[in-house]
Amino acid sequence: MPASSARRALLAGATGLVGHALLPLLLDDPACTDVHLLLRRPWKGPAHPKLHAHVVDFDHLGDLPAVDDVYCCLGTTLRAAGSQDAFRRVDATYVFELARRARQAGASCFTVVSALGADARSRVFYNRVKGEMEAAVASLGYPSVVIVRPSLLVGDRHALGQPARFAERLAMRALGPLQALLPAGVGPIEAQAVARAMQAATHDAGPGVRSIGSAELRRLGRAAPGTAAA
Repeated sequence: MPASSARRALLAGATGLVGHALLPLLLDDPACTDVHLLLRRPWKGPAHPKLHAHVVDFDHLGDLPAVDDVYCCLGTTLRAAGSQDAFRRVDATYVFELARRARQAGASCFTVVSALGADARSRVFYNRVKGEMEAAVASLGYPSVVIVRPSLLVGDRHALGQPARFAERLAMRALGPLQALLPAGVGPIEAQAVARAMQAATHDAGPGVRSIGSAELRRLGRAAPGTAAA
């Protein structure tokens, strides 16, 4: 996709770590003419001439606005969801239905946050659901699909009015002294870097499905416009 072409974007999950970091990047992007947000509740953030907020019920998602690029940052945890079925509904069913509806509305590129270790054949429930979601999205006939698989996401959830996640706190305590020694593909990664990488990968999306792990996400995030070169 030529970076200079005018694009219309749709973002789901703008209140999470990655989505919150991605939104201002899209609004500042001269190639992006419109940014449509899908939200559970009315938008309370600042207004912007490019911004169009839509309150939706993800359990009964209706027709979507015509866009070119979809950025899906939907996701929860087993702890927050309360059950495996509820987790699957958010992290797989909602994502698939969003992708399906957006494709029907004309979207040509779907970029989604998955996770390190995603594998539809995994014995680990979390990884298996993520892998099943990836396969389902890839089956919809998009010209371009970008799947990002970050390792442990870090960011200021408190600033978003969200409680810190127990697993993240535990992992950061354990890994904190070792972060500099960890391989780039498995060490914690800032949500801001993932957001920049998603935007860059979507700009350069070619035909087919592209999966991007944490090491490449770091590289793309550093090389994105407005950041220090890798």
